[in-house]
Amino acid sequence: MAETVSERAKEVTANIESARHRIAAACTAAGRSVTDVTIVAVTKTYPASDVRLLAEAGITEVAENRDQEAGDKAEQCRDLDLTWHFVGQLQTNKARSVARYADVVHSVDRGKLVRALGAGARLHGREITSLVQVNLDPASAEGVLGPRGGADPRDVLDVAGAIEDEEGLVLGGVMAVAPRTGDPAAAFGRLAAVAERVRDRYPQATMISAGMSGDLEAAIARGATHLRLGTALLGERKVIVG
Repeated sequence: MAETVSERAKEVTANIESARHRIAAACTAAGRSVTDVTIVAVTKTYPASDVRLLAEAGITEVAENRDQEAGDKAEQCRDLDLTWHFVGQLQTNKARSVARYADVVHSVDRGKLVRALGAGARLHGREITSLVQVNLDPASAEGVLGPRGGADPRDVLDVAGAIEDEEGLVLGGVMAVAPRTGDPAAAFGRLAAVAERVRDRYPQATMISAGMSGDLEAAIARGATHLRLGTALLGERKVIVG
């Protein structure tokens, strides 16, 4: 039997409550305030109706990782007051399209992409907050599951500087995905050190996008300000869109 809207709303509400309890407990353990941590709901493969349920529950920061799905969903939800995040690896030839709707792009990792995204932002008359994606696991580029993307930690300040100098872009901070193997806390500790170096040069770059449904506690303990949560809020993905 198909799930009714009310049943889905109850499920999403319960998931949000559970995620917020986890975040609160992690913040208490880390000596941080829950107001320092923002939930970014990753809605890839979930329908626009779920985005509306999230918004009704007070979660208005929404992320996608595929341009076509993101653009379509943003259009369907244009009546909502949402902040749209793009969190997937971004090719330069997609930057102009992403600049149409994305308020925040988490995956900026090279100068060529900075220039392409800046050109798109200016074309559409927009200002896009941009995060430098940091590769915490360089060996992943050769792994069987494919590359994760991200700038080498040694190159992060160069990418940050390019963003800072690019008209239409605003340097927000850094982002990373924990390596597929190893201790996520150690990886997020490395990210925190990179973030500190960026803030030393660019004090306004305070965002640290780190932590997903399975490792949010480790991310909060290492200073994450934005958590990218999908299954923790919306459950296991059942349908692939597009």
